[in-house]
Amino acid sequence: MSEKSFQDLAHDDDRLVEKRISGEGVYDGIFLKMKRDTVSLPDGQHALREYLEHPGAVAILAVLDDGRILLERQYRYPISQAVIEIPAGKLNVGEDPLLCAQRELQEETGYTAKRWSKIRRIHPVISYSTEFIDIYLAEGLIPGPARLDEEEFLDVFAAPLEELLEWVESGKITDVKTIISTYWLERRRCASSNS
Repeated sequence: MSEKSFQDLAHDDDRLVEKRISGEGVYDGIFLKMKRDTVSLPDGQHALREYLEHPGAVAILAVLDDGRILLERQYRYPISQAVIEIPAGKLNVGEDPLLCAQRELQEETGYTAKRWSKIRRIHPVISYSTEFIDIYLAEGLIPGPARLDEEEFLDVFAAPLEELLEWVESGKITDVKTIISTYWLERRRCASSNS
């Protein structure tokens, strides 16, 4: 068997596609919906696929003028622990992701930003969820009062990139959006110092 390049394989997605035959809603929650579909596999066999329908979210890599990164520490019920992560929040139906990022940064940390740029979109749990997270870089930060939601409790603090890298490497930070953002910022700073 000869090895194919990615370009060869990318033009042949039809041999991988699973086609939906039927489906049902299993659970309809506040913002998550559980679905169960019967699909036809590429070889003609049938299989069940269960997945969560998620409205999408944003995350904000907010960098202070001194280079430190704004972080939050909050309790995440599904894993029963307080975690360190960058500010983030879910999209409302039809909401523009950049406007959501601006709203979430201000609500959770009190900061607004003069400059915004999109870093990338990630799919954190592709095996069982439609969730995507658009990550934004926020710079030129201006402090102000936070306006947390009624059911939201968190600590806001700032740390240098070197500390974030250490926390990622040691496993103190396990949140995927924060890990990706930390490595992205390190790569960006390395590229800037080499030019």
